[in-house]
Amino acid sequence: MNDSKKLDIRQSSPSDLRETASCAPSVVGIQRAPRFSPNSVDKDLAILRAVMSRFGGRIVSEDNIPAISELCNKVPEVVFSMARSEEALDILARLERQGTLVINSAEGVRNCQRSVLDTMMRSNGIPIPSSDSGEDNGYWLKRGDQTAQSHGDVVFCENREALASALEAFRSRGITDYIVQPHVKGDLVKFYGVSPMAIGNDREEDFFRTFYPSDDGQSKFGDEKINGKAHHYTFDADALRSTAARVAAITGVAVFGGDSIIKEDGSFVIIDFNDWPSFSRCRDDAANAIAALKSKRHEN
Repeated sequence: MNDSKKLDIRQSSPSDLRETASCAPSVVGIQRAPRFSPNSVDKDLAILRAVMSRFGGRIVSEDNIPAISELCNKVPEVVFSMARSEEALDILARLERQGTLVINSAEGVRNCQRSVLDTMMRSNGIPIPSSDSGEDNGYWLKRGDQTAQSHGDVVFCENREALASALEAFRSRGITDYIVQPHVKGDLVKFYGVSPMAIGNDREEDFFRTFYPSDDGQSKFGDEKINGKAHHYTFDADALRSTAARVAAITGVAVFGGDSIIKEDGSFVIIDFNDWPSFSRCRDDAANAIAALKSKRHEN
């Protein structure tokens, strides 16, 4: 990277940002707070840095609320945001009303709260785990009001007794918003995507990659071991791609990742979908696709 393109990723103070804002910065990056990046702080920052290196813009932490607020005084053209806190999302929503393209949008990030997402996917016919399968392979208890901040926010329960115990543990932590998913046997396949359709452009090919975590051993919490080593069942990759793109469009999340289970018969279900993962398996290609979103909104 040329010296002129090196990023300043200090925790910007309002006065720092005011000085740079006098130049009306066109592109700004918002770094995800560490509490929303369990075991992934460096990886999450790496993808944001990779995107911002295409522009030479400034990166601000979502924990620096005064600095983010200052953006409203000199409205940037685009904000590439990994933020998840309510305070940061409120400011980003204000920027959107002022005309800034925010990727991912505040509304989109809020739609990825698990209980909201579960309802949206069910109502839109997205294939998800069903309790009507007649099988009892255990259950996943997942915090519903936000994405996981710790391993204890997503718990595998082998039976209903274990589920009841896990629910009690949630309640003792003050967690009353949650979802329960039946465990589905099959190959766990992670997917990563960038969809211009989520920002209103349906003319561009989307970016999409799939990976088997049991093949490369990468894991945030180690839960992938529950499904065991992948059998590499044959499945319709285009159908998975189009289904993930539908979820992106429904939620309004242009930069996304998620988990699917491929069953032995080749059918699949989506078990997780989230805003802006680390893309650590395909960072450079993903950064190019994310950076290209800057111009996509105006091409319809």
